[in-house]
Amino acid sequence: MIPVRSVKFPVFLSLLTLLSSPLAVFAQQSGAPQGGAPAGGTAQRVVPVLLGAAKREAVPVQFETIGTVQPVASVTLRPRVEGQILEILFADGALVKAGDVLVRLDSRGIDAQVRQAEATVQRTTAQLEQAQRDVSRNEALAANEFASKVNLENAKTQVAAITAQLTSDRAALDNLRVTQSYYTISAPISGRAGVAGLKPGNIAKTGDGSVPFTIINQISPIYVAFSTPQRFLPDLKAALGNVSSSVEATIQGVGEKVKGKIAVIDNAVDTTSGTVMVRAIFDNEKEALWPGALCNVRVTLNVIDNAVTVPREAVQTGPRGSYVYIVDKDVAKFKPVKTGRTVNNRTEITDGLSGDEQVVTDGQIQLTDGVKIEPKGSSTGAP
Repeated sequence: MIPVRSVKFPVFLSLLTLLSSPLAVFAQQSGAPQGGAPAGGTAQRVVPVLLGAAKREAVPVQFETIGTVQPVASVTLRPRVEGQILEILFADGALVKAGDVLVRLDSRGIDAQVRQAEATVQRTTAQLEQAQRDVSRNEALAANEFASKVNLENAKTQVAAITAQLTSDRAALDNLRVTQSYYTISAPISGRAGVAGLKPGNIAKTGDGSVPFTIINQISPIYVAFSTPQRFLPDLKAALGNVSSSVEATIQGVGEKVKGKIAVIDNAVDTTSGTVMVRAIFDNEKEALWPGALCNVRVTLNVIDNAVTVPREAVQTGPRGSYVYIVDKDVAKFKPVKTGRTVNNRTEITDGLSGDEQVVTDGQIQLTDGVKIEPKGSSTGAP
C-alpha cells in the first residue's frame, strides 16, 4: 500500500510553481529596460508659463489717501450792529468780489449822530481859532507892557484846553464813522456766497448766536486737505520745492480729475494718530472741487528715473525674501531680488535685475531652479 505522504508532496511543488510564475513575470517587467535602454531615459518635465518683461522706466514715488476739499478762506458775515435790513444786494450762491456791497442796514440814527459830531468838531475848531487869536493879541500887548503876563498865560492855557477838546471831538467823530460803516456790509474776500440767512425787513442782531448774513468761501484757488503718515514727512518737505511733485484729486462719485501741488504742511505731527496734516492747492477755475466734498488723492512726491520694473505678478515671496524667475534659453532660473514701490501694476526692482530680462508672471508654483519652460503667452509688459 502506497503511503499518503508520498502522494501530497508533488502536489505541493506544483502549486508553488504556479504561484511563483506571476512574480517572475512582474520582476521581469519592472527591471531594466530590454534592449539595453538606460534606466533614466524618461523625458525631462517642461512647465508652461506666461512671460513678462523687465524694463527701465521712470517710476513716480507716490501714495494715495482720502482728502477733503476746503476753501482757502472762509468768512462768516455777521452783524456788528443791530438794525433793520433795508437791502440784500447779492443772490444766493452768487460769486462776489472783495469790496462788493452785499447788505445795507437802516442807518438813519447813526447818520444823525455823525452829523452832530461833525458840527461839534466844527464848533470846537472855531473856539480854538479864537483862543489862538487871543494868545497872539496878548503876546503883542505883553511885549509893550500893555498887558500882564498872567493874561498871556491864561490865553495859552485856554488854547491848550480847546486843543485837547478838539482832539476828543475828532476821536468821537471817527468812532461814529466806524460804527456807521457797519451799516453797509461789503464782501471782505472774493468767493462764492452761500444762502442769505436774513432777508430785507429782518432785524440784524449782534452776538455769538446771531444769524449770519451769509458765508463766503474762496474756491478759486482751493485746498484739498489730507493726513499722511509721518514717515512721508521728509519727502513731503522736499516736494514743496520740487517741480516734479504733484497732487491729483479725483472727485468721489464724479470721477473728474484735477491736478495741483503741495502748498502747506502742518507744523506738528498728531501724537495720537502719528500723522501730519497736508494741504494741496488747486486753481479750480472750473470749480470742479467744492468745499466739503471727499476726493481720492494721489500724491507724487518724486520721480525715479531709469528704474528697473517688472510686472507685479512676477514677484514672489519666500522664506528668504522676494524673488523672481528669469528665463534664459527656455530654462527658469531662480533670482532673489529687492523690491521698491508698485505703481500701475509694475513693481520696482532695486537690486537683482538689470532691466533686460524676461520674467515668469504665471506658473511659478510649478517651477524650481533649472526647470525647462514653455512660454504659452506674454503678460502685460512683455516685449
